[in-house]
Amino acid sequence: MYNRILLLLVIQCITLSLAANTGIGDIKGSFKRKDNTFHFTASNADVQLEFCTPGMVRIRSSWTRTFEASEPWMVVQYQWPAVSVQVKILPAYFLLTTTQLQVRLYKTAGRIDIYSAAGKLLSSEKVTTGQGGMQSQADTVSCTKQCLPDEQFFGFGERMDFLNQRSKKLNLNVGRGKGLPHAVGAYNILEANYSPIPFFLSTQGYAIFFHNSFATSWDMGATHDDEYRFAAPGGEMDYYFIYGPQFPTILDQYTALTGRSPLLPRFALGLHVGTYSGGTWGYEQMSSDRYVIALARKLREMGIPVDLLWLDSTWRIFGKKGGKGATSFEWRETFTNPKAMFDSLYAMGYQMAGLHLRPRFDNGNQIRLLDTAQQLGYTYKEGDYAGEFVNYFDSNAVNWWWQHGVMRVASIGAKFLKTDEGSAFGALANESDKVGPTGKAVQKLHNVFPIAYAKAPFEKFQQYNGVRGLNQTREGYAGIQRYPYIFAGDWPSEWQYFPAVIKAGLNIGLSGVGYWAHCMGGFEHNADPELYIRWCQFGLLSPIATVFGMDHPGYKEPWNYGADGLRNFKKYDSLRYHLQPYLYSTTWTQYKTGMPLMRALVLHYQDDRNVYDIGDQYLLGESIMVCPVTTKGAQTRTVYLPQGDWYDYWTGKTYTGKQYIHVVTPLDTMPLFVKAGSIIPSQPVMNYTGEKEVDRLTLDIYPGKGNFTLYEDDGKSLDYQQGENALTNMQVTATGKEIKLTIAAAAGTYTSSVSEYLLAFHLHKQPSKITVNGKELMIGHPDEVLDQTSYYFDPATKRCRFLIPKNKAGTQGQHLNATEVKVFL
Repeated sequence: MYNRILLLLVIQCITLSLAANTGIGDIKGSFKRKDNTFHFTASNADVQLEFCTPGMVRIRSSWTRTFEASEPWMVVQYQWPAVSVQVKILPAYFLLTTTQLQVRLYKTAGRIDIYSAAGKLLSSEKVTTGQGGMQSQADTVSCTKQCLPDEQFFGFGERMDFLNQRSKKLNLNVGRGKGLPHAVGAYNILEANYSPIPFFLSTQGYAIFFHNSFATSWDMGATHDDEYRFAAPGGEMDYYFIYGPQFPTILDQYTALTGRSPLLPRFALGLHVGTYSGGTWGYEQMSSDRYVIALARKLREMGIPVDLLWLDSTWRIFGKKGGKGATSFEWRETFTNPKAMFDSLYAMGYQMAGLHLRPRFDNGNQIRLLDTAQQLGYTYKEGDYAGEFVNYFDSNAVNWWWQHGVMRVASIGAKFLKTDEGSAFGALANESDKVGPTGKAVQKLHNVFPIAYAKAPFEKFQQYNGVRGLNQTREGYAGIQRYPYIFAGDWPSEWQYFPAVIKAGLNIGLSGVGYWAHCMGGFEHNADPELYIRWCQFGLLSPIATVFGMDHPGYKEPWNYGADGLRNFKKYDSLRYHLQPYLYSTTWTQYKTGMPLMRALVLHYQDDRNVYDIGDQYLLGESIMVCPVTTKGAQTRTVYLPQGDWYDYWTGKTYTGKQYIHVVTPLDTMPLFVKAGSIIPSQPVMNYTGEKEVDRLTLDIYPGKGNFTLYEDDGKSLDYQQGENALTNMQVTATGKEIKLTIAAAAGTYTSSVSEYLLAFHLHKQPSKITVNGKELMIGHPDEVLDQTSYYFDPATKRCRFLIPKNKAGTQGQHLNATEVKVFL
């Protein structure tokens, strides 16, 4: 009797366990098809397979047997062209085949395995206790898949801990580390989650995007080396499987799904300077419009190229209810004439000036926006309380916020916002004990709130200013790339955080976000001058270059770091402005394909195991390798050069790739390398973008095999979305003792001011002959002015320079023949 009772208890426990953790069960019957979507009924849940492209399939399961409606924040593309899918019903499984994928849905337990069209296993669900990989337990949905032996994982948003996340656990929920002291709380790189993205790339040649806005957890082989699992405490099991197999192809599809980064105004590639207007927190009474004008004037006087400037939080008074964490839209009394301040900035050539704000309304001394917004129902309710957060999910609330709040500053000259503290919606704010709204509905919206928050001013200012939009924001989630740009958050000016910030930029780029910045030199605390120099070298060759600090009274302004600091800052700032045509053309590639400006090496070399853990080198665009120096007092650093030949940017020395090299690193030098076959366009350095008309571009040619497309447009309007641009394709090849450069005529409707190119071939010896369209050039003299009939080889710089005319489009859409340049060695 005892054994029988024990057996019944064991059976009951197993039954309860299975009921508590439920798979989709066995597939019943056949399926229903509508366009690209296949609907299956299982014993415990319904399953949908939707083929978005031949290489991307959306996989959904619902234990309630109803599927959630389309949401607009993470995904923007739900309508897809017809995909040819062949279906076979086999004894053990349904086989759905496209030109790129084979998807097997097993009839028993509903397991899903995915193969390439050639039959290579890409992804297989883990079967446990007779259940497939997709499971539900209470509100939690999860999926467990097999980790293949050599599989590595990259992405997950702005992670500061690791590049390769194999064998790691991650929790993705917008926010920052918590607790005191800050060293293990807010400054915890393991918990930093300013912009998490539930998306990863696998070296197996696929990616998974978990389309769920709740906090997600990921075990990428940490608990069991042969499996990984992702889960969310609410919402639907809904994920996209995206096949490449190359990472750039995957990013192209992922950003087609979640949205591309738009083209920013060209001047946004210039320097951004942030300021507390002379009075950071605790010194607010020292802030003033006079400080802002003096700062702007000094930057110009010091010869530091700069285009944008924004005022952080102390421009406004802190409100009556929300304290430092809310926005009153009421100027501090020390700003005597804000409109004249904006006018002065624009008179000095600054292209845009912006203001910092927070997402909660507050009452000021004169203006009671919070009271009025609450009465009108434009704040998000917090239980029985009307709430303080602007309801950015409501277009009526956004319109009211714009008209009665933002227009108070936009109408006198502010042209963009820094939308800070998006993580405070449903969580503890930085400078307040308030947590905002709570509950399950808020948990679902917490991660997408920063997207709605950034979207509102980006679109409103774009319409009001009549130029391309700009928005700076600290937090984001999947889709934030549509409302750029992200900055890395409030990291102290200490050596230990410098490498972590670099990893953050690499990981966010791997996750589809291309416009990214950080506070060069660090944000909080005073910086060691050497750290400032090294961090600025990296910062000025980051996707967006921004200098900003809250350290009083230095504020990371470059003249506060001695002669070395100032000289270094000007050197790399000038280099950035010099490279603007290269950077701008790369943003066009980003807009069209999703490839970021700052690229982890694994993006281009995913089959090279040596790059999997390199978190302190990156490609800026496709051609320039940037190698920041992150160790105090370092005289050298080790650099890994991937496959191919590489040129040292500073010395011209060449190296064969797929090897480690050791290079010297004087304080004023950050190692840079250029890939053989690269064509790098550049222009004269200016105090600000557009200060002078550019009629000549320099093209640096590094012999090898490669190509480049020069992109040109008006730099400001939205006409580029209708194809108003000019594209010039360039190609270089090197065979034996001959280097050939071919430059096509510009294609497109935009007429550029550029009329000629200064070609600079990087060679190791004097050419024996150079021809342009078959006509031989003469050897020139170094004291002569370059023209289109002669060339000069400089033995010191190893560069051969000469001028050629730019081929322009002919009449009635007919293009002139390409220009062909041959260099004989």
